[in-house]
Amino acid sequence: MNKRLEKIKQYMEENSLDSLVVTDRKNMRYLTSYTGEGYLVLGAKENYLVTDSRYTEQAKVQTSDFEICDIASFKPAEAFGEFSNTGFENESISYLGYESLKKIFKNLTPINGILLDMRAVKSMEEIDKISKAEQIGDMAFEHILSFIKPGVAERDLALEIEFFMRKNGAEDLSFSTIVATGAHSSMPHAEPDDRKIQPGDLVTMDFGCVYEGYAGDMTRTVCAGKATEEMKNVYNTVLRAQTQSIDMLRAGVKGSDVHNLAAEIIDSKYPGTFGHGLGHGVGLDVHENPRLSSKSDNILVENNVVTVEPGIYIPGLYGVRIEDLVVIKDKNVHNLTKSPKKLIEIW
Repeated sequence: MNKRLEKIKQYMEENSLDSLVVTDRKNMRYLTSYTGEGYLVLGAKENYLVTDSRYTEQAKVQTSDFEICDIASFKPAEAFGEFSNTGFENESISYLGYESLKKIFKNLTPINGILLDMRAVKSMEEIDKISKAEQIGDMAFEHILSFIKPGVAERDLALEIEFFMRKNGAEDLSFSTIVATGAHSSMPHAEPDDRKIQPGDLVTMDFGCVYEGYAGDMTRTVCAGKATEEMKNVYNTVLRAQTQSIDMLRAGVKGSDVHNLAAEIIDSKYPGTFGHGLGHGVGLDVHENPRLSSKSDNILVENNVVTVEPGIYIPGLYGVRIEDLVVIKDKNVHNLTKSPKKLIEIW
């Protein structure tokens, strides 16, 4: 039995659970390496993977600690009727899914994100995969610089970034690529459209890819031409907030304290322009624990992987965001993002 299964079985024993049902696909992959559909049921002795004929062969290849059950002939209510207290993922299941589980299991007990907490601390193998995803992102940033010029549409830049990442080893996108130019860049989650770069526009690009299941995430803002002095002031304020936040990060630091440092730096120059959290965990999902925000009570521990992404957004003018992906260590961080952060002016 792998160490992750051992740890969750220990949690079950400590919380008087004789079984646990896992329905979230990312958590299924975390525990088993299985990437298909279905659900897991962990018992004190036996483990079950319930799926259908589309995935039974795949399940046998990807798992070794589970009995594979084909739903066509398997009767869950009969097989699992002996369990008296079953844990379930209350934070990720739909109401319809919950109602379906109630027809199978006698008593359902929420586990309140214990698997998400486990996933927040990465193994070296996981960090290596995240690092590889981020390397592909760095390569994509270097590649896209030669395409940034007046007249090029946001959508075309986004497609070029995505194609490059796919061509260089990405199995998927971490999220829909953000490319925002000029006034459009004041929207933190702007969707790229047909608007074209104008001379002197700031261009914000937020993107990432998935490598062997693990996500990367980075943001850079550049200028298509010569930046004004005020643009440089805004950019350097964001850069200072990010740099000082990264310098503060280490095991034992509270997530809200780091966010508040970045917010104070920005608010001292541009009050009210930084409205989102400073960062979030990255792993099998691009947004997971821990969080760096004003409301976060997360205490960072070694081998958390988090983004650091302060921004300034001025409606009607432009926005600037700079984002790195870092691994928390005992006394500092290891930065996985290698792309330059000095403001790039592209002529």
